[in-house]
Order: sequence, then structure tokens, then C-alpha cells
Amino acid sequence: MDKKIVRVGNIECGTDELFLISGPCVIEEEKIMMHVAERLKEIGERLKIKIIYKSSFQKDNRSSLKYYTGPGLDKGIKLLAKIKEQFGFPVLTDIHYPNQAAPVAEVVDVLQIPAYLCMQTDLMVAAAKTNRVVNIKHGQFLAPDNMKHPVGKCVDSGNDQIILTERGFTFGYNDLVVDPRCFYHMNKLGYPVVFDVTHAIRKYGIPSADAKGGAREFLPVLSRAGIAAGVDGLFIEAHPDPDKALCDAASQLNINQLEEFLKPLIELHQVEVKYRPKSLVAH
Repeated sequence: MDKKIVRVGNIECGTDELFLISGPCVIEEEKIMMHVAERLKEIGERLKIKIIYKSSFQKDNRSSLKYYTGPGLDKGIKLLAKIKEQFGFPVLTDIHYPNQAAPVAEVVDVLQIPAYLCMQTDLMVAAAKTNRVVNIKHGQFLAPDNMKHPVGKCVDSGNDQIILTERGFTFGYNDLVVDPRCFYHMNKLGYPVVFDVTHAIRKYGIPSADAKGGAREFLPVLSRAGIAAGVDGLFIEAHPDPDKALCDAASQLNINQLEEFLKPLIELHQVEVKYRPKSLVAH
């Protein structure tokens, strides 16, 4: 099946050109958010890679009431709008409830459906009806070819501007396991496929502020495997001081390491495109 090209701002997702989704996991103080945006702008210009800025105004799946959940919709969207205006990035953020879709869509370019919620019909329909691009994260409980079901809900609601993001399976345990066959199955659905590599190294059941809550040593091998398997984009959360991040402290990449991390992946992507099976080439 030919792959659909999905346009996000000035980025054509699903072509032979690799794109990046990046930013802090959750919206923190403005100084941190603007610093990351500035660095991403520099990295994008130097490496000639298109970037979608990502950060969540709400993290509604934290494992304890003690953990930071974000600034909320109003403050969060205002800051994302400022970043979009000042740096020119298209922006992406999660929604958790159907009534969030319309106000968020007034600012952002991509509405993201969290992995835990990918089968929630009302949420999917509300996101689809905004006519914004919808990034559906693959639920860690769902067979990859069954992502056709949330995709179908979106299409049947009148919106085929879809991106699919993989981030591994839990198999009932706290580790996420990435199966490269998943990229094959999701590519066959015909939409751009993204690999969320930083969430793939999270260790669930461990507080996200705990250094044991992630395994950054696996970032290089997993990202290379995803690129070689034919993904169209990478999802890499980045922070200026990950150990002090208010969410996913153990898995975010230091923004100062991101440029060197990306260089070999961009080169590998170029090789993969050259030898990509014709059935996966976008038209």
C-alpha cells in the first residue's frame, strides 16, 4: 500500500525525508520551554531536519497524586502558541478528554492521542472532527495490525490526516519491549509511522523521577533499529537537565546531546530509503 503524505505546518510527513518530534515531556516553566525551542531551532537548521515541537499541558496518567501533571490547558496552550509564533515550529500536544479537542486545535497543529487512550471512541471522534492532524500512539496492549481500529474511527469521522506512533509493548510487565515487526504492520496501514524512542525505554511502576525509571543506554540501539525498519519520523523528548525534569526524568535526552545523537540516524535513514522495499515507498 502506498503511504499517505500528511502535512504538518511546513513538514510533509511520510516522504523520504526524516522528521523529528521533540520537546520536554510536560510543559514546565517558560524559561525551560523557550531554551529547548531555541536549541531545537539551531539543531534543525544545522542538520536540515524538520521538527515538530511537542510538550504536554496535562499528564493525566501519572501513578501518584503527588506527581506534577502540568500547568493545565489554558496556561499550557498559551505557552505553546508563544513558541509556535516565536520559533515557527508546528506544535503537538496530547488531549485526554473529548472537550479538550476543540480549544487545543485552535493553537496546535497535531492532536496526540495517548497510548492508553487509543481505543477511546469519543476522544478519537472529537480529535478527528477538528480536522487537525491526529497522532495516534500505539497502545502497549494492542496488536499493531489492530491499530486499524482507531485509524478507522478517525477516517470514518471524516479525517484521514493521521500519524501513527510506536512505543513498545508491556506484555503485562513494567518493561516496554519494542518488536520491529510492529513497524512493518503499522507501515502497511498506509500512514506515516513515528518511533517514540524515549518512551520505549521507560520502566513503568518506578517513579518517573527515579533514575531507575528508564534505561537511556538502549536509546542508540533502539533508534537505529527503528530507522532500519523504515520509520518516517522519530519522537525524542528532550530537556536541558533531564534528571531534574518534572516528568520522565529517567528517559528524556539531554537537549545538548540531541544533535550528535541524530547525526548517525539521519545518515542511516538515507541508506534505508535507498534500499527500502518498493511497497513502502510513499507516492
